[in-house]
Amino acid sequence: MTFFFRVTGRRCGEGTLFAGESLFNRFHGMEKGMPKIKTHRGAAKRLSVTGSGKIKRNKAFKQHILTKKSQKRKRNMRHSGLVAAVDVASVRQMLPYSF
Repeated sequence: MTFFFRVTGRRCGEGTLFAGESLFNRFHGMEKGMPKIKTHRGAAKRLSVTGSGKIKRNKAFKQHILTKKSQKRKRNMRHSGLVAAVDVASVRQMLPYSF
């Protein structure tokens, strides 16, 4: 099927619809193509990638109930840690465009 479509009142050109594509999608700029992978926003806010490709994370248990924890334990929780090797594959899926 060949057609002319208009955007903002002027003719944009001639095109052919492909299988699974509708005139509505073509008109509104939603041509069929490869789907985009969404980034997991919670992981993006909590994790970052180092220059060498390792995944950096913050230490846990530093928010409240700090009086019973020793000073040394709290001091060591200030520093960031690295994601364990067994979890790297799942984190890479959550952050597809960080690597």
